[in-house]
Amino acid sequence: MTIKAANPEEYLSAIPEERVPYMTKLRETISANIPEGFEECMQYNMISFAVPHSLYLDGYHCKPTDRLPFVSIASQKNFIALYHMGIYANPEIMEWFVEEYPKHCKRKLDMGKSCIRFKKMEEIPYDLIAELMQKISVKDWIKIYEATIKK
Repeated sequence: MTIKAANPEEYLSAIPEERVPYMTKLRETISANIPEGFEECMQYNMISFAVPHSLYLDGYHCKPTDRLPFVSIASQKNFIALYHMGIYANPEIMEWFVEEYPKHCKRKLDMGKSCIRFKKMEEIPYDLIAELMQKISVKDWIKIYEATIKK
């Protein structure tokens, strides 16, 4: 389900009404806990938090005119998705998240490389996501990105 929106508010107004409270709370959880320096924006038709060019001029290696992506959230056809590039690029963060998840949610973790899928929106573990957001600073993310992804 692709939603073309110019800003996060427009995105939220375009998703199914029953998902708005969950997406709003997820967005607020990320905003309140993500380290200083990341900027909220729209990237790849999702609400995203990225490293601005003012902090990382090179941008994203796939498309240098784009900011360096870090976290995105999206309302997909059958779930709400949280994309966290730090989980994808940092094995310690991945291991920590996989170990912590069962302490916050009864449902089995449904996860791809960087995508965490929440099919039962009422079970989104906001406290765990808040903690995840605090794990990587902008400076750390740039180092991890350059060492593991950009090469």
